[in-house]
Amino acid sequence: MVNPHLQTLCGLDSNRAMRDYCVLGRIPHKIHPYDKIKAQVLPDSVAASLNKLVVVKLNGGLGTSMGCKGPKSVISVRNENTFLDLTVHQIEHLNKTFNVDVPLVLMNSFNTDEDTKKILQKYTHHRVHIHTFNQSRYPRINKESLLPVAKDLGVHGDHGDAWYPPGHGDIYASFYNSGLLDQLITAGKEYIFVSNIDNLGATVDLFILNHLMTQPKDKRCEFIMEVTDKTRADVKGGTLIQYDDKLRLLEIAQVPKAHVDEFKSVTKFKIFNTNNLWISLAAIKRLHEQNAMDMEIIVNPKTLDGGLNVIQLETAVGAAIKAFDNALGVNVPRSRFLPVKTSSDLLLVMSNLYSLDAGSLTMSKKREFPSTPHVKLGSSFTKVHDFLMRFESIPDMLELDHLTVSGDVTFGKNVSLKGTVIIIANHGDRIDIPAGAVLENKIVSGNLRILDH
Repeated sequence: MVNPHLQTLCGLDSNRAMRDYCVLGRIPHKIHPYDKIKAQVLPDSVAASLNKLVVVKLNGGLGTSMGCKGPKSVISVRNENTFLDLTVHQIEHLNKTFNVDVPLVLMNSFNTDEDTKKILQKYTHHRVHIHTFNQSRYPRINKESLLPVAKDLGVHGDHGDAWYPPGHGDIYASFYNSGLLDQLITAGKEYIFVSNIDNLGATVDLFILNHLMTQPKDKRCEFIMEVTDKTRADVKGGTLIQYDDKLRLLEIAQVPKAHVDEFKSVTKFKIFNTNNLWISLAAIKRLHEQNAMDMEIIVNPKTLDGGLNVIQLETAVGAAIKAFDNALGVNVPRSRFLPVKTSSDLLLVMSNLYSLDAGSLTMSKKREFPSTPHVKLGSSFTKVHDFLMRFESIPDMLELDHLTVSGDVTFGKNVSLKGTVIIIANHGDRIDIPAGAVLENKIVSGNLRILDH
C-alpha cells in the first residue's frame, strides 16, 4: 500500500487511475508496422544521416543478479566478448563501412562509472569516439518515516544502500546538465538512439533512421519508440497507449491492481516497449529548458539487506514520449529485442542459434523457425560462474523449442537438444548428460552420474 502522502506527492490517485485505465483504447493508430518503414528505399545520402546520429547505451546496472561484480556491461556473452565489446564493434563497423563518425555515449551510474572508465582505455585505438556522463543519485526513503535513509553524502561501504540511480528517465536532465547534449548539437548531431546495453538486438537500424531524416522539417518526428509483439515472457513489460490523442507509456506499476492480470495478457495489450528509442537532441534541449517533460513517477518499494523497507521514486525514459511532437511507435521484429537478463538468456545467445558478425547477433539461417526457444534454467545456473561450470560446451539448440532444467544437472560436450526437453534432478540427485547425447522430446529425471575412471 502506497503511503497516501507519497501518493499525493507522485500525482497518483487510485480512483482516477481506475477510471482512466478503463477508457484506454486498443493499439494506437500512431504505431507503424516496421515493414512500412522498411519499404522506403535507402537514399545515397545514408552516410549524411549517420553523421547526425549518436548511439546512447544505458550502462547504470550492475551484474549482481547474475552473480557478477562490477558493471553488467563487462560480462562475457559471446566468444569472450562483453556487452560493451559488442557495442563498440557494431559502431566501429558502421563508421568504417560508411566512413562516418557515429559516437558512443554511455550513461553510467555512481555504481558503474569508475569501473567503466578504466575499461574504456582498451578501446583507445578503435574507430569510435566514446563519451560518458553520470545519471543522478537519489536518497532512498524510509517507507515508515518518509525521511531519507542517507545520513551523509557518502556512497561507499555502509553508505552504499542509502542511495540509488533514479531510473533511466533521468537521462534527459543528466544529459543536459553534463554539457554533452550541447556539445553534440554543436557538432551537428540531431538524434540519439537509446537502448539498454544488455539488449543485443538493439543495433542501429538504417531504415528507422532514414524515416526520421526524410520527414519535412515542420513535421519532423521527435521521438520513436520501438515496440514488438508481446509473448508470455513479456507480461510485465510496459506498453504504448493513446490517451488524450497523445502516445503514452503505461507501466505495470501504474495499473490498478484489479486490472493487472488484464494488463499482462495479450488480449488487450498486444505490444510492449523494447526501450529502443530514437529521440531528437534539439527537442530534449527545448523540453528540458521549458521544464515540460512531465514524466509519471513510479513508486518502487524495496527491502534492503538489513530488512529496512524503503521507497525509490523512479522515472522511465519512454514516459516522456507524450511531450515530444509527432511521436511514433514502430512495431519492429522480435529480433530487435534480445535482452540478456538471466543465465537462461545467456545460454540462448551463446548457442548456435545465433551467428556473430561485426558485433551483431543474428538468428542462424539453419534454424527452420524464426522464433526463439523458451529456456528456463533452475537456481543452480543463476550465477554466471556456476552456469559455465555446468556446460563442457554449449549444446546444439538449432531444433530446440522448449528447455526446462532444474536441480543439479551438468552437460557434456556436443550435446544436442531438440523439440521439448525437460531435465529434473530431484533434491539429493544429480544428472550428468553424457557427451554426444541427443535429447529429442525427452523428459529426464532421477539420478544419472557419469564417473571418470
